[in-house]
Amino acid sequence: MKAVTQQRIVLRGRRVDFNIVVSRTAQQTRIRVGPGGVEVLQPVGVNDEHVSAFLRKNENWVLAQLDRVASLRVLRRPVRQESGEILYRGKPTPVCVDFVDTKARGNRVMLNDGKIVVRRGPETQTEAVRGLENWLRRQARSAIADYLPVVTKRIGAEPGRVYVMGQRTKWGNCSSRRNLSFNWRLILAPDFVLRYLVAHEVVHLVVPDHSAKFWLTVQSLCPDMERAKQWLSRHHADLTVSLDSVVDPMCSLEKGVRS
Repeated sequence: MKAVTQQRIVLRGRRVDFNIVVSRTAQQTRIRVGPGGVEVLQPVGVNDEHVSAFLRKNENWVLAQLDRVASLRVLRRPVRQESGEILYRGKPTPVCVDFVDTKARGNRVMLNDGKIVVRRGPETQTEAVRGLENWLRRQARSAIADYLPVVTKRIGAEPGRVYVMGQRTKWGNCSSRRNLSFNWRLILAPDFVLRYLVAHEVVHLVVPDHSAKFWLTVQSLCPDMERAKQWLSRHHADLTVSLDSVVDPMCSLEKGVRS
């Protein structure tokens, strides 16, 4: 669990309130400036004096970002920042961020006119990139849930639980307890690839190994098996792209240095 404390500092004669978030997993001190204010991510073992010195060292950047956020709050109409592009269901899809003049406390993400749009109000606490990932996870869960009964009915076997996770090295897994887990990044791939991975893990419910019987069963459920395997091999980098590199830095307003 992360510990959060509120503090205040004076930067170039300007009082700035900020939150210190102590994280056991953080490897470096970082400053984030967004609609929710200033936040400093502090690794365990780093004292408050270091944080204050770090803020003063970067005071020009911090104050400039605070001014930028303030200017966005007074806008009377949405301001859209065009960001990068990701694959979504196999198609290159632009990602945009709308800053809207509402009291919204969360991000709202939608597919609109061929673009993924992240709508952020001035009270939003969650970064745009986190809102985008959460939305993609929900889309993946929905797509997998829609197709799963089709395959389980054909082989006559049901899983225990089904998880949608963020595995680093696997697209899917079938555990010894008959639980299935899938990588949310499958929603970035075409539907025939997602269907192949679902079929692959479901077949493991009845054939635990990768024998000839296993592959023949998968192919009977998914005629596009070889095409899907080839697509995964060619597009691995596209599916594992960091969302932070896609969403425009103006939307997450983040800076960090190693401590």
